[in-house]
Amino acid sequence: MRGSVATYLTVARCSARRYAGYRAATTAGAFTNTVFGIIRAYVLLQVWHQRPGLGGYDTSGVVTFVFLGQALITSMALFGGGIDLPERVRSGAVAMDMARPVSFQTWWLADDGGRAAVQLIIRGVPPMAVAALLFDLRLPTSAGTTSTGMASGGIGGVIGTWGLFAVSVALGFLVSFGLRYLIALTSFWLLDQRGLESAYTLCAVFLSGISVPLTIMPGALRGLAEALPFAAMMQIPADVFLGNRTGASLFAAIALQAGWAAVLLASGRALTARATRKLVIQGG
Repeated sequence: MRGSVATYLTVARCSARRYAGYRAATTAGAFTNTVFGIIRAYVLLQVWHQRPGLGGYDTSGVVTFVFLGQALITSMALFGGGIDLPERVRSGAVAMDMARPVSFQTWWLADDGGRAAVQLIIRGVPPMAVAALLFDLRLPTSAGTTSTGMASGGIGGVIGTWGLFAVSVALGFLVSFGLRYLIALTSFWLLDQRGLESAYTLCAVFLSGISVPLTIMPGALRGLAEALPFAAMMQIPADVFLGNRTGASLFAAIALQAGWAAVLLASGRALTARATRKLVIQGG
């Protein structure tokens, strides 16, 4: 990896500062996330009152699941975007990006990391804070339990639910970046990647768990959804936070996230090399 760690930390810090500068937009985003979270929570509460325990969630669990989704939806960029590479390809500015003595992929990872951190704090924390005032949320209260007394067990008891949740969110972000970076790279060939971004958004909305928990899906569809990378961005972090996965199941979930992150980042690195050659063929 070319470039020092300090260089990439600077890139992330500058990106975070850039996104934090749009105060009106971020405030409006936090307000919107909160309102939609409240609406979704009341809708799902009606369903769970009719079907108690549906999908393995009680009412406090499903409300917490909803607001975890609201907290993660923008930082995970489940609606796509977040990477400005396609615009720079169309403008030709990408030539300057490739001339930098740093890893092209890692540069964009650091840039997106700064964006995600700001979105998680500004658009994630306020909805959870409001939800804690309005609803009975299920929050981790100790190293291995949630506020309802459910044990996370095994690994969770050693590292702590909060620590595992942070690891799961970080891995989920790497999966999200890996998918979006591959889509962004297609602009070297397609010049307009918006069709693929729309397909990504459709899959992310229905297969990540952001709409409803994947556990209420029919058997075969649930198995497919839980095996795809989209579940790593929302369903798995939420399950870790709620203590719904224990022992081998918890380890398998984290391993799935790490596996998809490794595959997608490696694929992005390989496609970056091909994109570089494509840019040279086109004349730079």
